[in-house]
Amino acid sequence: MSWSQVFHTSCLVLLVQLLCLEAVPISLDKTKVNQPEDKDTGLHYDRYLREVIDFLEKDQHFREKLHNTDMEDIKMGKLAKELDFVSHHVRTQLDELKRQEVSRLRTLIKAKQDIEGGNDMAVDHQALLKQFEYLNHMNPHTFEVEDLDRLIKSATNDLENYDKDRHEEFKKYEMTKDHERREHLKTLDDEGRKKEEEHYEEMKKKHADHPKVNHPGSQNQFKEVWEEADGLDPEDFDPKTFFKLHDSNGDGFFDEQELEALFTKELEKIYDPTNEEDDMVEMEEERLRMREHVMNEVDTNKDRLVSLEEFLIATKKKEFLEPDSWETLEQNQAYTDEEMREFEEHLAQQEEDLHQKSSDLQKQRDELERQQEQLNQ
Repeated sequence: MSWSQVFHTSCLVLLVQLLCLEAVPISLDKTKVNQPEDKDTGLHYDRYLREVIDFLEKDQHFREKLHNTDMEDIKMGKLAKELDFVSHHVRTQLDELKRQEVSRLRTLIKAKQDIEGGNDMAVDHQALLKQFEYLNHMNPHTFEVEDLDRLIKSATNDLENYDKDRHEEFKKYEMTKDHERREHLKTLDDEGRKKEEEHYEEMKKKHADHPKVNHPGSQNQFKEVWEEADGLDPEDFDPKTFFKLHDSNGDGFFDEQELEALFTKELEKIYDPTNEEDDMVEMEEERLRMREHVMNEVDTNKDRLVSLEEFLIATKKKEFLEPDSWETLEQNQAYTDEEMREFEEHLAQQEEDLHQKSSDLQKQRDELERQQEQLNQ
C-alpha cells in the first residue's frame, strides 16, 4: 500500500498516516486486498492536501527520508526541510498546485464579499488570506519548505479537532430541532398542541424500544459481528482471525473507518431510515461515540490506529469480557439546559439584529426616494 493510499483510506492524523507505511507487510498480495474508496477528510483544503501528498510520493528521496524520520522529528519540521532536495519536476508541480489553491481561495473571498453586498469595496486579499494557515500567503507563487511545514501542522491539528467539531455541530443540530419544535407548538391552539405533544412522546417511546445494544468493542459485540456478518460459529470466535477479517485494506491496523464499520449491526438495532422516529443524523453521532469509546479504550499509543497487538491486549481485559451496559443517545441529552438557554438567546439576538438591519435599509430607501423626488421637482 502506498503512502497516499494510507492517507486516502483513513481520516487520521496526517503524521501517523505517513509513518504507517513502514508497517505494511511486504508479502501482502495487493491484488487480493479489497481497497476501500478514498474518503474525504472533511477538511476544506482536502483536495489540495491529497494532491501535495500524491506529488511528494513520486519523489524517491522524499520517500526514503520519510522511512527514517520519527514522529517527533516530523512535528519539529525536519521532514519539511527535505523539500529542498525534492526533484525540480516535483517542485514545479507543487508550485502550480499552490498557485491554483491561492487562486481558489481568492475566488472564495470574492464570492463571499459579493454575497454580503460588498461588490464595490476594495478587497485586501493578503489580509484575508491570513485566515488560511495551511499555506504561506506571503508567497503565492512557489511551494516552499514553510508551505509543507504549515500543511503538516494544520492537517494534524485540524484532524485532531475534527471529532470535537462534529460533536459541536450535532449539538447545534439537536438544539435547533428542539427550538423549532417548541416554536411550532406556539402556533397551535390547545387541542393541536396536545396532539403534537402526544405524538412527540409516542415517537420518543418507539425509538427507545429497541433490542439491547452491546457495549462497543466488547466480546459480545464482536461475537455478534462474527456470527451475523461473517457467518461463523460464535463458539469458534478468535480475536486474531476477527482482526484480520475486518482489516479491510490489509495494512495490519484498524483505522477509524474500519472500526466504525464494526458498529453497523448495533446501529441497525436502534435506527431504521424508514421509521419516522429514527433520526439518521443521530445515528452518525452514535457511530462516532462508539468509535471514540473504543479508540480511548484500545488505542494505547494514541496514534488513532489500532494495531493487532493493541487489539489482542484489549481482548484480555475485564472491560472486553465483562463490559458495563452501553447508554445510547436517548439516554444522554446532547446539551444542557444552560446551553439551550444561551442558544435561544443567541437566536433571539440574531433575529433582533436582522430586524434592525432591515429597518435601517428601509430608512435608507425612504431617504433615497425623498432625495429623488426633490431632484425631480
